[in-house]
Amino acid sequence: MKIMFPKFDKVGMPLLGIAAAVLFVAEAKRQLRRRTRPKIERLLENGSVAAAALPALRLLLLPGMYAAARQASRYEYGLLRWLRLPRWARNVAGFLLLDYTNYLWHVLLHKSDLLWRFHNVHHSDLDLDLSTAWRFHIGENIASLPYRGAAIALIGVPAPLVLFYEVIFEGAAAFHHSNLRLPYPVERRLCRVIVTPRMHGIHHSIVARETNSNFSVIFSWWDRLHQSLRLNVPQDEITIGVPAYRNPQEQTPTHLFMLPFERQRPWQLPDGTVPEREERHPRQQLLP
Repeated sequence: MKIMFPKFDKVGMPLLGIAAAVLFVAEAKRQLRRRTRPKIERLLENGSVAAAALPALRLLLLPGMYAAARQASRYEYGLLRWLRLPRWARNVAGFLLLDYTNYLWHVLLHKSDLLWRFHNVHHSDLDLDLSTAWRFHIGENIASLPYRGAAIALIGVPAPLVLFYEVIFEGAAAFHHSNLRLPYPVERRLCRVIVTPRMHGIHHSIVARETNSNFSVIFSWWDRLHQSLRLNVPQDEITIGVPAYRNPQEQTPTHLFMLPFERQRPWQLPDGTVPEREERHPRQQLLP
């Protein structure tokens, strides 16, 4: 299985590094939500989780997805090949379908009790910023390989497009997890097409119906298509995290690594109350 991708490593990774550096500075200067925990502590915690997860992403998930695309190409397998589309149409359709299947994967992470155990590590962060974009349990990255590989093969995505999409995917995740306050009129227009920090901040709310919305990664169209879009929550009213995991002392790298293997707590605060919020209408109107 091929594991060396010169263009990805020499072009894509540096571009992602530059984007991350810009977002890191920008979110410090234009903060969207007030922090609840010391920044350095969270960087160390989230960095420790990422130190295990990112190598699995680069050395297992990415080569596995690329191999699935190569095998589909070798046997002329996949929807896009059966349709005999021209190359440009295959690339456009492939990119969109990759993003759509990742929307469905994100929904599955929330609906499956088993997968949620691993995804809970990401959501239990008590703040939301750039570092949260890399706070994924290594088990979640490994578990995503069969799904994402199968999706790539069934679609018939060209192998180079897999690498290109992954760069955009990672860049989009860094952007919408960031704590960057964009001008409200700008973000209101942006979120009609792509996922933005305000939109994704709602997804990390401790209110269950808000967490179970806004599953898209790059394009916000998929939430609109499936009526899972929710924009009507002001950012200063959002409490980030999972209600049963509010203790900062449990945010240690060891505990986060073991979290999927422990009994999962019900969706309620330590005092037993379930977080709720009065519904505002319309749901699709972005609030500051």
